[in-house]
Amino acid sequence: MSAVVAASLHQKEIVRDRGQARAAGHVEVHDEDVWLVAAGRADRGLDVSDGRDAASLSGANSASVHGVIAETATTGRAGERRPPVLAPTAVAARPRAMENEGVTKLESARPPTAYEPVDGFFDELFEADGTARPHAAALAAALRELGPELLAVAGRRRDAIFVEQGITFDTTGEDGPTLERPFPLDLVPRILPAMEWTHIKRGLAQRIRALNRFVDDVYHAREIVRAGIVPWRLVVSRNHFARAAHGIRPPGGVYCHVAGCDLVRDADGSWKVLEDNVRTPSGISYVLENRVAMTRLLPGLFADYHVRPVDHYPQLLLAALRAVAPAAEGEATVVVWTPGPRNSAYFEHSFLARQMGVELVEASDLVVREDVVYMRTTHGLQRVHAVYRRLDDDFIDPLEFRPDSALGVPGLMRAYRAGTVALANAVGTGVADDKAIYYYVPEMIRFYLNEEPLLENVATHLMSDPEAMEDALGRMDELVFKPTGGSGGTGVFIGPATDPVELAGLADVIRRSPDKWIAQDVVRLSTVPTADADGVLSPRHVDLRPFAVFGETISIVPGGLSRVALTEGSMIVNSSRGGGSKDTWVLENGEDRGDRAAPLRPESLPPTLPDLRYGAWTGQQQQQQQGKCSPA
Repeated sequence: MSAVVAASLHQKEIVRDRGQARAAGHVEVHDEDVWLVAAGRADRGLDVSDGRDAASLSGANSASVHGVIAETATTGRAGERRPPVLAPTAVAARPRAMENEGVTKLESARPPTAYEPVDGFFDELFEADGTARPHAAALAAALRELGPELLAVAGRRRDAIFVEQGITFDTTGEDGPTLERPFPLDLVPRILPAMEWTHIKRGLAQRIRALNRFVDDVYHAREIVRAGIVPWRLVVSRNHFARAAHGIRPPGGVYCHVAGCDLVRDADGSWKVLEDNVRTPSGISYVLENRVAMTRLLPGLFADYHVRPVDHYPQLLLAALRAVAPAAEGEATVVVWTPGPRNSAYFEHSFLARQMGVELVEASDLVVREDVVYMRTTHGLQRVHAVYRRLDDDFIDPLEFRPDSALGVPGLMRAYRAGTVALANAVGTGVADDKAIYYYVPEMIRFYLNEEPLLENVATHLMSDPEAMEDALGRMDELVFKPTGGSGGTGVFIGPATDPVELAGLADVIRRSPDKWIAQDVVRLSTVPTADADGVLSPRHVDLRPFAVFGETISIVPGGLSRVALTEGSMIVNSSRGGGSKDTWVLENGEDRGDRAAPLRPESLPPTLPDLRYGAWTGQQQQQQQGKCSPA
């Protein structure tokens, strides 16, 4: 039995055994160490019945000791002490009278150990002298008042709930896989001021437009090749160049329907693009779940901030898929296509289908008749207009790609060529994912858009260039080496942290296949305060993956997936390698509403399940979205 299926069965057992608590939106948690109440008083708690996002509420509505989870101990029969009840999803924090007389003990919060930014790195919340940056002053004060002990208590609550609800994670260490690790969410958020986010958003939109033009160009006119900017030999030798896509222009002319470009912040505070993910980018479920978890565990941290919401992503995706779907009588039918429960990202596949209110299908659910895609249902075949696929090109149609693929739908490419179905992302888009192609994106922006790039690349050296290769191999201990077709951090060598003997062996590999490697300058990743198991804050390195949806226009969800290296001094942020994640806050500026989405219409809402409410904190197996090249 797969870990995902096991987690799903475990979740069903929890729901069945604890139906009344779940129906009320509560989860019981036992901890004998400390009893807490949100406002530090026995007669105050949290009322979250209206279902709004606490991130968008003002500080006046937040009742907590600057973010302590709401818990009370109540007395039962004969003075029996009952376990504390964790507040339901804390999307609106308003005081209310407790039903029973509360018996509470509030542990004193001592000031945390002085936080010291690391010399030579840009800390996003604190200046070099340890004073909080202006946008982080309120958060720093809240963390100081909270103290290490209470922050550690919140961390224990997080881990207990994640394990209980099946939100666990598999990580790989020196001794092999470690199972059932609680989902690695750090409780100190990352904050991006509105002006900073505006720059990032514009740069990403510019980049995605150029990448979309490039993908269309390489399968049609090849103008950028004819101009001598990108070598054709390089393009056709990429792992994800799809000859079967030649001459096909997808509905709406959109290839990169979903994009997740990885950004890093250098020592001078400047933002740079580390790599592009426009094939099957994943991780958006982390973004949505992180926000729900933070508003539930530490609602008071939002008190002094107006944080832009992220929960509209499923609406953006659904609207984009319908926008590119072929004409339909009535509303276009959209499905999410998954390789199945054994895939490491299956949680995300099912999560998005549920949130969009569409069917989650596998290959056996789809069939092609007369160049039209249909879905098998209990009422017969139903026409499908748009497919959000979560598997690579090689697996989608055994008649056109890998003949041994049991995950594909025979004839799908025939229907795609006929223009009767939209596939997102479009077939062949993966060519733009390649790290050697990444090198040329700034030139793509200039060529296709006649603009200067708003976001720079990290300095990159193509090993296919003999001069660049010799220079890089002469200073391997100063660079990072990456395979051009890799993903998720697989095959990456960080020169300063790699044994010289290994580097010598790598040099031989690169000389034999130079076109399969690039080298990049080491980026001194910015840091953000991160809590350890004892609640003590220390600087840890982070990156950022914002998510963009391309339909009629490009919409970018505020913030994105902030991954954090939990080990001191480590630059490896991948969760499968021991990294974690943070909730990313983009602050409101009172003007920009361009990436908001309208509420889903009632008929578009996912069906309500017994003992579960729409928008509730779902408990499913969370698996690493990185490091699984195919299917994604």
